[in-house]
Amino acid sequence: ALVGAQKIAKKNNGELIIATFNKICIDILKDFKATKIIFPDDNDLEKFHPLKYTNAMEQIVKEEEPNLIIFGHTYEARDWVPRLSARLNIPFLSDAIGFHENNNIIRPFYQGKINAEMSSSKPYIVSFQSGAFKKDNLKTGNTESYAIKINNTLNDNSILLEEPFKESQSSVDLSQAKLIISVGRGIDKEENIMLIKELAKALNAEIGSSRPIVDQGWLEHDRQIGSSGQIVSPKLYFAIGLSGSVQHQVGMKNSENIFVINKDKNAPIFEIADKGAVADLFEIVPKLTEIINNQS
Repeated sequence: ALVGAQKIAKKNNGELIIATFNKICIDILKDFKATKIIFPDDNDLEKFHPLKYTNAMEQIVKEEEPNLIIFGHTYEARDWVPRLSARLNIPFLSDAIGFHENNNIIRPFYQGKINAEMSSSKPYIVSFQSGAFKKDNLKTGNTESYAIKINNTLNDNSILLEEPFKESQSSVDLSQAKLIISVGRGIDKEENIMLIKELAKALNAEIGSSRPIVDQGWLEHDRQIGSSGQIVSPKLYFAIGLSGSVQHQVGMKNSENIFVINKDKNAPIFEIADKGAVADLFEIVPKLTEIINNQS
């Protein structure tokens, strides 16, 4: 989200104000390029509460009068940002994956079958998907932080908080991987996954997969890419024996380069591939691994 905000601010010659409710984050955020960092001087905001967050952000927006308010599309944002949208009476364009040259927001629809440009009168709110922008593209800087006063007295007991939702610990964060080798049902059986692991080791790459591989129990769910898995955008996405359903493409079509090996020339993955080989993976993958190991 911060990368997207930096890009939009630069393109429009605008200011970028970072707002955080977590004082611990300030030490991290100050090393990135922005106009300033602001944080409410209120200990009540250290614990997530949708109404208190909404109330605090409403005051910040009215004070700063931004043209655009950007969030990461997280579980918490899905909870309280629609409330903020309603409170401010401004549109909320959620789950975006980028923005166009004309500043229109790009958002997928129908499980990623199409991408549509969306625009709105200013101001408005947008949330960006995980993996929409690369963390490597964060611009560094030395940004000053400022505490602000807000009135956050609430007597509303309509929401009773339980333990916060926690995502399961992932063994790997594929959204930050630069090179991913992803395997599909063309691998035929579990023992053949070793071919992919050997190639991944030779290339120092992470392993991803389509849903059927995970459903079979051949790889962990952490490795699944697609609408029900991780969203990735590596420099190289190497799809092996993978047909490329619409649900899978949702998770990887923003990769910089897509290379495919599949014996089915009509596999949907070829439609978005930069390079591809219509061939038997069991012939190519071992030879490719051998060549890479010999060169290194």
